[in-house]
Amino acid sequence: MPLISRSWRIAVPFAASALLVLTACAPSVSIDAAADANNPACAPMMVALPDSLADAKRRTTSSQATAAWGDPSVAVLRCGVTVPPPTTDKCVTINGVDWVTKENDDSWTFTTYGRDPATELILSTNKIPSDTALTEISAAASKIPASRACL
Repeated sequence: MPLISRSWRIAVPFAASALLVLTACAPSVSIDAAADANNPACAPMMVALPDSLADAKRRTTSSQATAAWGDPSVAVLRCGVTVPPPTTDKCVTINGVDWVTKENDDSWTFTTYGRDPATELILSTNKIPSDTALTEISAAASKIPASRACL
């Protein structure tokens, strides 16, 4: 019995130290969750997301229904954002998924169109190719059924 007790006294601090070292190597990306992030329809998409996007590796995030790739992050995804209404903004279709596009100063924002909940993908300009990223994300985004399409 004393041998088991002694083993636990050695093993527990070692395991706690190992966990601390592992979590220190990969800090979480802090992302605000979307308003509808707890929508159950986000779950199938989230589990289908790729481990890498272009050449950027997926990282852990701080909020439900979010994902990030790259260090520093070059792509950030949030499921459960506001569903876009009919719009005249540019819309592209990638592998059967419609994305409304908006260009900002240093990023592109792509939001799924015709899917509820909607998914938002923000890509850093000139850091990750948007055509590659959208192609790789569209397979996962298609897990949320479409009810409308871009015209």
